[in-house]
Amino acid sequence: MAAKGLDSGQASNQLMEQMRVNVRSLNEECGIFGVWGRSDAAQLTYYGLHALQHRGQEGAGIVSNQDGHLWQERGLGLLSDVFRNPARIEALSGHSAIGHVRYATAGSHGIENIQPMMANFQDMQMALAHNGNLTNASSLRQELEDTGAIFQSSSDSEILLHLIRHSKATRFIDQLKEALNRVRGGFAYLLLTPYGMFAALDPHAFRPFVVGQMPDGQYVVTSETAALDVVGAKFLRDVQPGELISIDDTGMTIDHYTTQTTLNIDAMEYIYFARPDSTIYGVNVHQARKRMGAALAKEQPVPHADIIVGVPNSSLSAAAGFAQATGLPNEMGLIKNQYIARTFIEPTQDKRERAVRMKLSAVKEVICGKNVVLVDDSIVRGTTSMYIVRMLKEAGAKSVHVRIASPVFKLPSFYGIDMQTTKELLGAQHTIPEMREKIEADSLGFLSVDALVKAIDLPYDGAGTGLTTAYFDGHYPSPVYDYESSLSELIKSGQVDFEPEPTTTYHPRQVATLRQQAIADDGTIHFDTKTNQGVEI
Repeated sequence: MAAKGLDSGQASNQLMEQMRVNVRSLNEECGIFGVWGRSDAAQLTYYGLHALQHRGQEGAGIVSNQDGHLWQERGLGLLSDVFRNPARIEALSGHSAIGHVRYATAGSHGIENIQPMMANFQDMQMALAHNGNLTNASSLRQELEDTGAIFQSSSDSEILLHLIRHSKATRFIDQLKEALNRVRGGFAYLLLTPYGMFAALDPHAFRPFVVGQMPDGQYVVTSETAALDVVGAKFLRDVQPGELISIDDTGMTIDHYTTQTTLNIDAMEYIYFARPDSTIYGVNVHQARKRMGAALAKEQPVPHADIIVGVPNSSLSAAAGFAQATGLPNEMGLIKNQYIARTFIEPTQDKRERAVRMKLSAVKEVICGKNVVLVDDSIVRGTTSMYIVRMLKEAGAKSVHVRIASPVFKLPSFYGIDMQTTKELLGAQHTIPEMREKIEADSLGFLSVDALVKAIDLPYDGAGTGLTTAYFDGHYPSPVYDYESSLSELIKSGQVDFEPEPTTTYHPRQVATLRQQAIADDGTIHFDTKTNQGVEI
């Protein structure tokens, strides 16, 4: 029966969306990549985005700059689907380009939200790619609409374009700085104009953002170091909070739109989102995850366990750490079909479970008769965990003990992860014993927040830990503005608190891996010969 006020088609779409929500895992907003000064800029951007496909699988796009004119190609689906026709890349000739892969949040799946977004103003063109989520987007959008702004999308990314255009400053760089000081939340921005490429990171550095350099000297800016490796670029530096970097034919200029900054890297980048071969602020993601697994084995041991099995692919590093710490065999008990990126979910339990089985299958010969420790990176809704536990038991496992290499995910994220209500979170609604029962495991254990921070081992000596762990402990490193009302009950009960926006300046020297880095006028970094990867020895 159709919902009240909806026709059958609308009701069906709502139901399909809810089913999609019930089975999906955590999803990050997107990955971004940009290069200036390459004749093959669009092709290089395609390769870079391919390395970032894990950060967004709903849509992709590239904008190129050809002699001061911007050209755009974008579409829904995987990067390889959008650019399946080689003519689409060939149409993007020019010496610079920015690109974007996107995960769409609920209700925003249209082509109009696929980035990079492009604006054709009377006096110039501009393209924008954004990774993150603005916490004051609703208020800003209302303010802009009240003054006559007309939005073409439902994405918060478009807001920055309107703010730039509404600025009364005369120079573009000043307009951009003014706009960046109006937005709040998590953001890594790449902007392309006829005359330059601009990169800006939020004052907390929630999202990863790095600068690299091609062998011939051209600069690359992207979400993860793994994308630099794919295109053959040398890592130069992490973009720092509050920085505004300008790249044009004269080189790279490092400036700031604000000096009131802190360091609060999203811990979920290390836990789940980033590729294991990426490095964030000097910490390799694979090694951090191995340390999480080892710490988990110490905090949540499983007596009489026979084998360790990691859930592919993001949990394999943690499983290796758990196995190494216990001396137990690390077995490939689950196989992931690498050719299944997304699954069309239909609203029946049988088909939802079949969707998981299309992605994962158990190796019966490995599992049968064993007491299995199943290592995963997180539990969000628990639906997928339940299906995997069932799968292992059907394969003959004597028992299945689930160990999660992160703390209980029990509070919303507002800085770029698609998880903005507690209703979706199993850990917010149930105790650990209740969660164990729901996923049908023989036992269930999580990593503590303190152990997580120690495992990531960010070499930071400033205020706090340098990490955002709000989803686990309720300590948000900044106000959440438009979202605060949704947390009113949690605020009253003392489960949630917020730090004010920073009033002091974080300095890169507060991170040991950056302490011996000398930033030259051209933005490059020169390591001191008496250090090992930038760390004093």
